[in-house]
Amino acid sequence: MQRMLDACAELVDEVGYEGLTTTLLAERAGVAIGSVYQFFPDKRAVVQALTLRNVEAYLARLAERIPAGELLDWWDGVDAAIEEYIELHRTVPGFRTLHFGDVVDVHLIDAERDNNQVIADHLADLLIRYHSVIDRPKLRFALMIAVEAADALIKLAFRRNTDGDDEVLIESKALVREYLHRHVGV
Repeated sequence: MQRMLDACAELVDEVGYEGLTTTLLAERAGVAIGSVYQFFPDKRAVVQALTLRNVEAYLARLAERIPAGELLDWWDGVDAAIEEYIELHRTVPGFRTLHFGDVVDVHLIDAERDNNQVIADHLADLLIRYHSVIDRPKLRFALMIAVEAADALIKLAFRRNTDGDDEVLIESKALVREYLHRHVGV
């Protein structure tokens, strides 16, 4: 199954989501088309599995960095979240196209919450657990806005430059910091 997900990621980079087919996927993965359908009913299901793998990798990276002692305060945790998201854009095949699945469905990760809300909630949980940030609706709302803003600006940075436009990336971090400082002020 991992081989099929890897092939999906490569193909999404090459032909985009619209160009992806289960036949292409089977050929790239070197498996029979029946093997694809054994695990996935359609290309959307393959992309959903790839998205979940990317989300899990992102959250695992954050879970390693945030409690690791390298972060002095919760601002550093927010910076780490942005840095890891940028790193996924740079290094993970298919991520630049799919992000966290929003090009397919904004509820691809969770039926009740949109994809970025899931990320914001996980970030809030890590900040609350490891940085003694008080869990309150204002924090979660502000993190949701910050994640949406950072997501949009990082996408812009990678549209402007395939490695990410550094000026836009720097401004995205500054914008998020300033916004959270004004609205959360912890």
